[in-house]
Amino acid sequence: MATAHRTGSDWLLGPPDQPSGRLRVRIQALLTILLVGTNVIGAIIVVAITFLVTPGGGPNSGYLTALAIAVPVYVGVAVLIGATAVTVSALHALRWSIEDQEPTVDERRTALRLPWRMTLIQLGLWMGGVATFTILAIIFQPEAVLGAVFAVGIAGLVVCAIAYLFTEFALRPIAARALQGRASADEMGAGVQRRMLLFWGLGTAAPVLGLVVASIAAISRDDTSIVRLASTALGLAAVVLLFGALVTVLNARAVVSPIVAVQEALERVKEGDLDVEVRVDDGTELGLLQSGFNEMVQGLREREQIRDLFGRHVGRAVAQAATDGNVELGGETRTVSVLMIDLIGSTTYAATRSPAEVVAMLNRFFAVIVEEVDDHGGLVNKFMGDAVLAIFGAPADLDDHAGAALATARRVAERLADEVPEIGAGIGVSTGQAVAGNVGHRSRFEYTVIGDAVNAAARLTELAKDVEGRVLVATASVTAADERERRHWTPDGSPVLRGRSEPTPTSRLA
Repeated sequence: MATAHRTGSDWLLGPPDQPSGRLRVRIQALLTILLVGTNVIGAIIVVAITFLVTPGGGPNSGYLTALAIAVPVYVGVAVLIGATAVTVSALHALRWSIEDQEPTVDERRTALRLPWRMTLIQLGLWMGGVATFTILAIIFQPEAVLGAVFAVGIAGLVVCAIAYLFTEFALRPIAARALQGRASADEMGAGVQRRMLLFWGLGTAAPVLGLVVASIAAISRDDTSIVRLASTALGLAAVVLLFGALVTVLNARAVVSPIVAVQEALERVKEGDLDVEVRVDDGTELGLLQSGFNEMVQGLREREQIRDLFGRHVGRAVAQAATDGNVELGGETRTVSVLMIDLIGSTTYAATRSPAEVVAMLNRFFAVIVEEVDDHGGLVNKFMGDAVLAIFGAPADLDDHAGAALATARRVAERLADEVPEIGAGIGVSTGQAVAGNVGHRSRFEYTVIGDAVNAAARLTELAKDVEGRVLVATASVTAADERERRHWTPDGSPVLRGRSEPTPTSRLA
């Protein structure tokens, strides 16, 4: 079973499978703490900038005194209204998640775009602040109107940018549930490119523009001193450096975190671990990247399962050729070595044993053959009742296929005598030309070998049942093997095999 890749923020957002009730409380707490804290910091910025840019401002300034009273009151009311509006909007849009229902297309789209809706509410409240503090400036100190507009406006834009990133972070568990159905491109939130350009404008361009305008305004006034201009420039530059950097860092983390999760998961796939899954928790193209990675790994798992199952049925070499696309009807003439094994007295054995005992014996019998054929580079081509046909030299080339087939025959005879002593088996080996390839129909075929070498191996297997050691091979196979294998065999005669008119020299175990 695939395991979700965990990220460093899971301790704050909670596990993916947390109950809906706990998720709701966690999201409400995160939104409240993050948004209230952000707006309070924004209010402090307003007071600080206003003090710097207000002409003639000082502790006894009526405008600054009114501002000191109005800012906390307005921020408190705005936060209360904003929290209520945000909560009501979020709960209504996320009812499907709270009730553990499958979202519709519209509900998924709304959930992924919810951070923008909530940020617009914040922006509306800050624009209300611009109007309120502009009116206060007109009443108490008309020359401070420009400073009020820029102080509140710039702080509002920066705070809204940061609030969006915090909101998107807090709502990632909701995005994860919405993206479980693999959202399409038209159901996503803001794209990565638009999001980065927008936050560059809010975090850098807007404060710098305020700096430029304030500097021009200061220069145009006859009573503006160099010190006041320098103070204004330094104050706005501090906003650009500090909060512009904060916005950039937060935005970079929002982009990089999903990519890092995919990168780490890719490393695990490279190491052969296909039981990995990335948590899909982003509503942009990055979410599609996460989801696409999971689909890719799922496809790799399925392909590996099919390859493994296919290889168990037809052999690893044939399965590899099939997955590489090298599967066509027909074949090629090759020189191969064929090994055939057939049980002795299997009919009598089955008549005197229960079906379970017969199956258990056959499984032990086949296990010995499969292990030895695989160890010597051959292919178990087919099981024929209580007989087995194995091929050496096809479909994969084998330098000493005759020696491999003979060595397999020796090892199988030794192991059967020890591991399956209750029944005997005849073993025959023959080397010669055969057509190796796929036979059947386009919709269903099998890989096999057809030719005189196969027929000769079958005939030798029948004769081997009456030979000491119960292994009889064509001398041509012994001649084709290397010197180390030839010394294990000795000539046995030249019988005329059924279907042939000429004698066939044979050999048996020395």
